[in-house]
Amino acid sequence: MRLLSPLLLLIAFVSFAGAQSVVITNHKVTYKRPKPISKYKKSFVVSYPKIKAATPAVSRKIESALSYQRVLGMNLNEEINDVQWLEEASYDVKYNANGALAIDLTMEGSAAYPDGSTKSVVVDTKTGARVTPAMSFTDLAGLVAMVKQEQAKEIIKAIEAIKKDPEVGDTDPATLFESSDYTPEDLDWFSLDENGVVFKYDYGFPHAIQAWQPAGEFFFTWEQLKPFIKPGSLLSRIAR
Repeated sequence: MRLLSPLLLLIAFVSFAGAQSVVITNHKVTYKRPKPISKYKKSFVVSYPKIKAATPAVSRKIESALSYQRVLGMNLNEEINDVQWLEEASYDVKYNANGALAIDLTMEGSAAYPDGSTKSVVVDTKTGARVTPAMSFTDLAGLVAMVKQEQAKEIIKAIEAIKKDPEVGDTDPATLFESSDYTPEDLDWFSLDENGVVFKYDYGFPHAIQAWQPAGEFFFTWEQLKPFIKPGSLLSRIAR
């Protein structure tokens, strides 16, 4: 049997690697408001991740899955004319390999005070479809219980830290977490990298005490997640 030349092997390797990731180009657009409510609201910036995947159809599907409107509820027309809250929308690529793309989408703006929101999205770069917990994991109830154990530890540490803050006064920090409860719906916004998966939770603290809010990020290695990863799923191929 004739062996492939080193050049052909290199071409084959590059082609394979290319099929496992997508090319992402930052497309930044500045939108101007015709009737700004203040000098600070004359415009806002949106950075769009432009995707080049195996086909134009898959590229468009991935971009749709990463839509600020779909994920974060951004309404361009309202932001230009009426609401005028948004100052910047941006993205951060967390993982782009092995047929998976993980991106954090963020919107930041201000009304009475500055605020923001970030959500994570994982996409199958072969199909363009968003990767959901149901597609990726088995025993979702058990997985939620495992995350909740880590959340309980985080809350205990946060309460201890808040108590040491001289500005806490007579406030009982434990009351800030009375409604904190990691649920199956919270699994929707997971992210990943080459080492494992991070599950996220927003405690929703008011702006005045956001400095006390815990990170709400719970990381598990691929080894820890082995009992929960669905056989044949995209994550099962990444976690090999």
